Amino acid sequence: MTIHIEDLKFQSIIGILDFERVKPQDVIVNASIEYDDTNGFINYADIVQIIKETVTKSEFLLIEDALKEINLKLIKEYKAIKSTYLKITKPSILPDCKVSVSDYRKSQS
Repeated sequence: MTIHIEDLKFQSIIGILDFERVKPQDVIVNASIEYDDTNGFINYADIVQIIKETVTKSEFLLIEDALKEINLKLIKEYKAIKSTYLKITKPSILPDCKVSVSDYRKSQS
């Protein structure tokens, strides 16, 4: 099975530029989480909460660090996860485009 979370939008302090450290900005997260459903299901509402809390509470400098931390928390919490694809977008950081970083990880278990 695969959980898809599309266009999860919230505000967070994330980035290295001076103005990004002062005022929260919109971020959009997309995720695909493949898991083994033989022992039940993974609640997508819980996944959304983990993503939002991880990004908002940590105030990351780099999107890359936020992606790594989300992955670590998800794989630690849910042993049934086989792989994750996460993408964080900052839609308003540049005037003429959206900027995103993504990460794909396979679980070691």
